[in-house]
Parts: sequence; structure tokens; C-alpha cells
Amino acid sequence: MAINIHEAKTHFSKLLERASHGEDVVIARSGVPVAVLVGIDRYKPKRELGFATGAFSMPSLEEFNAPLDPETLALFTGESEA
Repeated sequence: MAINIHEAKTHFSKLLERASHGEDVVIARSGVPVAVLVGIDRYKPKRELGFATGAFSMPSLEEFNAPLDPETLALFTGESEA
């Protein structure tokens, strides 16, 4: 469906309803298409599980809870080691 900008402003809520039901609405200025109104379902990213398998590893609980070395701790506290 193609519609000019003035009609789109006048009937915006109706056009949103049509787009939410899967219809593409082309909005034109002086007969030249400038935008397409589509439902959000077309742009939901598909989440892929496991795409980073092996890219990093989690430390053990003992490693995670271990105190930071003085050099790393200084980065967090803003203190310089002397």
C-alpha cells in the first residue's frame, strides 16, 4: 500500500494497525517513496544460542573469589604503587 505524507499523518493510527498485521505501508512525498512503515516483528533479531562457544572461559569459584593482586587493585582504587 502506498500513501502520501498528508494522508499518513491523518490516518496514522490506522496505518499502524495495518503494519502490525504484516502489511507494508509505503509513505511518499510528491509521489516519491521516502519511507516504509512495517510491523516490529520483521525486525526482531533472532537470538542464536551458543555462538560464542569456546571464545572465553569462566574462572572457578576459588579463582573468582581470590583477592586481586596489588597491581590490579591499584587500577580500581586509583592509587599508584610505590
